[in-house]
Amino acid sequence: MVIVREARGLSEPTGPTGRPLSWSRTVAREAVHRVSVAEVLLTDVRTLGDGRFEAAAQWPRSHPTFPHGGDGLHHPLMIAETLRELGIYIPTRYYAVPAGAHFLIRDLFFRLDPEAEPRAPHGATDITCRIAVTDVRTALPSGRLVSGMRLDVGLWAGGRIFARAGGTARFLDGTAYAETRSAHSGQTARRRLRAAVRPSPGQLGVTAARDVLVVRDGGVVYLDPADPRHPFFFDHWSDHVPGLVLLESARQAAALASGGLLLRPLACRMKAIRFTESHPPAVVECVSHGRTCVFRLRQADICTAVGVLQYG
Repeated sequence: MVIVREARGLSEPTGPTGRPLSWSRTVAREAVHRVSVAEVLLTDVRTLGDGRFEAAAQWPRSHPTFPHGGDGLHHPLMIAETLRELGIYIPTRYYAVPAGAHFLIRDLFFRLDPEAEPRAPHGATDITCRIAVTDVRTALPSGRLVSGMRLDVGLWAGGRIFARAGGTARFLDGTAYAETRSAHSGQTARRRLRAAVRPSPGQLGVTAARDVLVVRDGGVVYLDPADPRHPFFFDHWSDHVPGLVLLESARQAAALASGGLLLRPLACRMKAIRFTESHPPAVVECVSHGRTCVFRLRQADICTAVGVLQYG
C-alpha cells in the first residue's frame, strides 16, 4: 500500500476563505496550453497567500485516453496531467510569467493511496487541490523575471486526501529557449524501425490502437507513437517529446516487459535530464524489481530521462 502523507502547506481544505471554488466550467484552454477545451481539467484556481493556492479540477468518467477501470477508478496519469496544468496556470496568473514562455518539466512525482482514491460510478469526479509553491527562482541580472519554481500538491475528493504530487519547472523566454535547444539538441535524423511490432492495446492497458506509444524492434522497445496527432498526447505542436508522453511510454514499456502484470502504477518519479527529440526514436528501457520498475530513455546513446514506477 502507498501511504500519502501530508506536507507543510497541504493540509485538508477547511472551506472557503472568500468565494467558494467552482467546478462549473473549465479555465481558459490557453491558460493550460491546450488546444482542445475537452482536454482541460482545471476549473478554478485561487490564492490563499504566502505561496499557497487552492484549485478545483474535474476528472471526467469518460476521458477518451484515460478511461476509468471497471471498478470506476480513474487513471493515475490524471494526477500528472492535473499537476501539469497547475504548473502552467499558477506561474502565468500569479507570478507574471509570460504566457508565451516555454515551460519545461525538470522532474515530477506522484503517490496514490488506493484505499482513499475516488471512484466515478456516475458522471465526473470533483477534485480539490491544495498547492504549495516553493523554491521560486528569478532570472539574472534583473532578478525580477521568475525563471522556475516547485509545486507540491495534495489532492482531495470526498473530504479525503488520496494523492500527492509535485514537480519542478523552468520558464524560458524565446531567446533562452533557442540557446538551450541549440546547446542540447542531439541527433535528429530519422531512423526506420525495419522489424517493428506494435503491441496490442490490451497488452498495455490502453483503450485504442492510437493510444499505443511504443513498438518492439529486435527485442528493443522504442518510443514510436501510433498517432503523432493524438488528441491528448499531442494536443498541440511541440519541437520535442512532451513529458507526459515520456511517462506514459515508460508505463507502457513496463506493461510490455512484465507481460501485462504491471499496468497501473500507484507511484512514480521521473527526471528529465535533457530534451527527448522526436527523431530518432528513443529507446525505452525498463528493469523490474518485484513491484517496482526502474526506467530510462536513451537517444543516440545519451540518457534523456530516468524514473521509477511503483505498483501495488
